Amino acid sequence: MEENGGPGAIIEHGFPHLAVVRASITALFRRMSADGIRAYATSFSPADAAFDASDDLHLGAQRVASAMVRALRLPDARMVVAFRPMEEAATVELTAGPEYFIEVNDRFRTHRRDLAAALSHEVTHVLLHRLELAFSDPVENEILTDTAAAYLGAGWLLLDAYREDALTHQRFGYLTPEEFGYVLAKRAALLSEDPSPWFTSPQAYEAYVRGSALAARDHRRAPLAAAGPLARRRYARARRTGATPPGGSEYRFEREASGPGLRVSFPCPVCGQRLRVPVGGRLRARCGLCRTVLECDT
Repeated sequence: MEENGGPGAIIEHGFPHLAVVRASITALFRRMSADGIRAYATSFSPADAAFDASDDLHLGAQRVASAMVRALRLPDARMVVAFRPMEEAATVELTAGPEYFIEVNDRFRTHRRDLAAALSHEVTHVLLHRLELAFSDPVENEILTDTAAAYLGAGWLLLDAYREDALTHQRFGYLTPEEFGYVLAKRAALLSEDPSPWFTSPQAYEAYVRGSALAARDHRRAPLAAAGPLARRRYARARRTGATPPGGSEYRFEREASGPGLRVSFPCPVCGQRLRVPVGGRLRARCGLCRTVLECDT
């Protein structure tokens, strides 16, 4: 897992990987199903992440790793944690199992508060390996892993490890802090869970707020009935011409092959699966992937 740290480290912000993040959420739903996703309704407990100087180094690390295995629903997997000098925060050897060897940076011997964050990424690698879910591009695959960790309830620790002040510039993983906030807000909306009380880093909370704002806008895009006046006017102009408006709009119009009717396709705000519905006023659309019922005004 990648780590950015040190007073001079440059931490990327914003949403540069948003398309891959959204594709990752869709891939999770396709591979795991809506019921499979909802089985992860309980996030990793802050109490299970606690690992302080009074704990035995190796026993404490194994305890946190075992808790992460349980949280990510890998009961037949055993993590063996070792410490060594390395540039990365942590790495895992993906094998057939049931034992997996995780190596973590030597600095976690003393900087223990973020060990669970590092383990969340590596154990999620094991989960995706078991599910045979991967992207072909290595960087996109790491983004998938971060997204899965956050969406399945363990990756809030990766955001909480983000700190940026006069003394510390630290970020774990491949997502920006705001992208982690976006994924966590998506999870919160689906499972009615608010992770904000768990953040110990003020900067992590601020990034969560910024990510949440973007996630909320996904539910206010036309042709969803909750779209704002400006989005509705742009949609109405595009509907009259049957052409997708410029500027990267995510809805597209299609003529019916067997008649004069018009349909519009758009991404589900929950899972990203594209839906295709008739253009004809207010209606309810049910996403076949995540089973969310959406109020639309097409």
